Amino acid sequence: MNFPARRVMALAIASAFVFGAAASASAAPAATRAENAYLSQEDAAARSARVSNVDYVLDFTLTGKESFAGTTTATFDLKDTGSALTLDLDKATVKSVTVNGKPVQARYNNWFITIEPQDLVQGRNTVTVAYERLHSTNGEGLHRMVDPVDGRVYTYSHFEPAAAHQMFAVFDQPDLKATYSVTVTAPSDWTVVTTTRETAVADAGAGKRWTFKTTKKLSPYNFSLHAGPYKVWEDNSARYPMRLFARQSVASQVTPQDWFRYTKAGLDFFDEYFGIPYQFEKYDQLLVPDFLYGAMENAGAITFAEAGFMYKAAMTAEQKQRLAAVIMHEMAHQWFGDLVTMKWWNGLWLNESFASFMGTLATAEATEFKDAWQAFYQGGKQAAYVQDQKVTTHPIEVPVPSSANAFDNIDAITYSKGASTLKQLRHLLGEETFRKGVHNYLVKYQWRNATLQDFIGSLGEAAGRDLSGWTREWLYQPGVNTIEASYACTGGKIASFALGQSAPSKELPTLREQRVQVATFKLDGGKLSLVKNEPVTYKGARTAVPALNGAACPDLVYPNYQDWGFAKVQLDKRSFETARSSLAKVDDPLLRAMLWQSLWDGVRDARLPLNEFIKVALNNAPQEQDYTLLGDMVGKIVQSKHYLDAMNLNNAYAKQTTKALEDMAWNGVVAHKGNDNFQRRWFSTYLGVASSDGALARLAGLLDGKTAAEGLQINQDQRWAIIGRLNRYNYQGAGALVEAEQARDKSDTGQGAAVAAAASRPDARSKAEWLATIEDLKTKLPFSRVRTAMHTIYPAEQGKLSEQTAAKRLASLPALDKAAGPVFMRSYATSMIPASCTPESVQRLQRAANQMKDLSAFTRRSLLDTLQEDQRCVAIKKAMTAPKS
Repeated sequence: MNFPARRVMALAIASAFVFGAAASASAAPAATRAENAYLSQEDAAARSARVSNVDYVLDFTLTGKESFAGTTTATFDLKDTGSALTLDLDKATVKSVTVNGKPVQARYNNWFITIEPQDLVQGRNTVTVAYERLHSTNGEGLHRMVDPVDGRVYTYSHFEPAAAHQMFAVFDQPDLKATYSVTVTAPSDWTVVTTTRETAVADAGAGKRWTFKTTKKLSPYNFSLHAGPYKVWEDNSARYPMRLFARQSVASQVTPQDWFRYTKAGLDFFDEYFGIPYQFEKYDQLLVPDFLYGAMENAGAITFAEAGFMYKAAMTAEQKQRLAAVIMHEMAHQWFGDLVTMKWWNGLWLNESFASFMGTLATAEATEFKDAWQAFYQGGKQAAYVQDQKVTTHPIEVPVPSSANAFDNIDAITYSKGASTLKQLRHLLGEETFRKGVHNYLVKYQWRNATLQDFIGSLGEAAGRDLSGWTREWLYQPGVNTIEASYACTGGKIASFALGQSAPSKELPTLREQRVQVATFKLDGGKLSLVKNEPVTYKGARTAVPALNGAACPDLVYPNYQDWGFAKVQLDKRSFETARSSLAKVDDPLLRAMLWQSLWDGVRDARLPLNEFIKVALNNAPQEQDYTLLGDMVGKIVQSKHYLDAMNLNNAYAKQTTKALEDMAWNGVVAHKGNDNFQRRWFSTYLGVASSDGALARLAGLLDGKTAAEGLQINQDQRWAIIGRLNRYNYQGAGALVEAEQARDKSDTGQGAAVAAAASRPDARSKAEWLATIEDLKTKLPFSRVRTAMHTIYPAEQGKLSEQTAAKRLASLPALDKAAGPVFMRSYATSMIPASCTPESVQRLQRAANQMKDLSAFTRRSLLDTLQEDQRCVAIKKAMTAPKS
């Protein structure tokens, strides 16, 4: 955490720790780096220029209580003794420091230990630090959680971007790779997991002592340690032994056969694709509670957020596909990220982009989900397009001055735009050339750190071409270009055809080179049929496509057919009208998805009235038979309802539209009895749009068994979803339902769902209490619950309630930003900055943006994003042709 009050206190009470010698720390020379909680790139580079060949011997004593004890012995080569050296360790009680066998005086400021030059030697050094530390409760460092069901204690580590020093003393930067030799004393009923398998487990008093094989060289954030009374499943049918771990109380929600099936398929695929065998000998995966993110690629011991991968009913096809995709993403990191690692955090995007690209490729080619690229287009890629059109867009590769900034720009550009650029680069170079370049890169830099230039150089060498221009255009310049077909027809034939490319603004003028497919279609016999598909490598503002001259004059042109490129498609007028009127005539699900997206882009750009889009959706969504595309369509329908709610339209149109959307979703539930995937997808949609008295009464009936839909089974997760919806709209008796369900379901997920339901209630007093809890940085409510409250306290339709505290929340943003730290603000800033889809709200946000120039980078970016989205909502409302309130 990086807030001044903590910093001043730490420096005051910890200005000197005296270990061995009695001399005052105040007489020691100044520290060699800035006195703050974060490591600058400059200081990291200076340290790695002096330090090399690092080995850690780590010993931990875990009791299950709130603190743990540890001893770090770091052995390393030191180039010179001209200045002090720092070793990172966060908020610990240091018991002793020994350097090269001698107890020494060392200064400790709660963030790092400073070792003086006179205690070091040129060449090999050994530093041993004994300490105690509280477990973390915010998901970083060594996190501790007490299961509310059975009281069992679980711990796991999470170190990305730079939180290893929240668990042990370490040079916490990615370019100081090291080996790790680990021993752990833990309660006798615990299992301990790290990068390698244990070599011995021996009795140690009331507990057991675990000894592990020394790891290969890893960056600190790729190392991990997890311990607790986990349920363990094993499968040895693959080339490498596989294990799966979960808390005992939720073990029944895990289907290990699915995990092992996708894991085995992925290991076979990546071994063959990369041409390098998996290097970490065993493959462990752990489902852990309170996790901050989706999953983490710790070498040989991958962690997953259990909330995203546990279900109290059989998994749907969508849930299985998501599981497969995330398994493949983290597995790709075992090569790209763990085996070869970036030098500094500015390279983190390449790890994530590559894993997103390779994870999708593996899902499509090694599992049953052959439409994985369609799912990527509908999900991650659209998020990247949205992000890249924001005022806060940024290049894929950005400077990261300090570890405090490592996650400032970790977003859909980092993951999905980067993955999309790699996908189109693969098309540009050819699939086998791309694969060869990746293989050569991994071979050349294995167990080392590398840069973007190293990666691009390997691809360019394999392709026999200079990719520096491509790199400048795609990786160092932000913004998404728009492409549009321009053509003229004579006598029913195309007389001239060109592909136009435009830049998003004068401030973002870059035009790029990429390879796409331009496809033309004709309406024929009630179907939209492909006439011609032409691959085109375009660059600049206009690229002629003479190969299409003479083809039949099209009813629709799509200039990024099959989604090779990363570009926003602007349909020409004729094509737009064809898309609007003929969606049901398109057989290709990916093309249908793209045409739906073109219509939705029209809504978001205020070119197509929202009510017109809803009309198209009502006419077409019930007929959609592609499961993946249906998920995208109903997602847009729920988002349409969100916009209507945010606009506060209390008129006949809003009520009629709400009823029409509710009826469509419920009819979908009823119509798909016997098809669990489709039925549950439609029921999820119903939960997302239900708000009328009749719809809420139906939900209450499903909850108490008085209403039923054939084939629909209401599981525990759905019970909570219904209760949450009823509370959000203050349905009679909804508050009592929360208490009753908590008594019925004492699980961790049940507690979280109860928080969500309570926080969403449209009651001013309750809102004030929840807001006070959220903004109380000393609250005893677990941070995972605080995050839940942040995301549910002000739903779109409760704009008037939000307005009661909006000015106060906005005014207090700078002070909270300084006090709370990045983990807190990453949740708060994305959910709690007030916006109400009115010109007055836009003006308020604009004033705040003009005044609050000193916010942290992430919080300021969130403020600007909120302002832009509020402006968009106002524009969409203005563009509507329906009567307004």
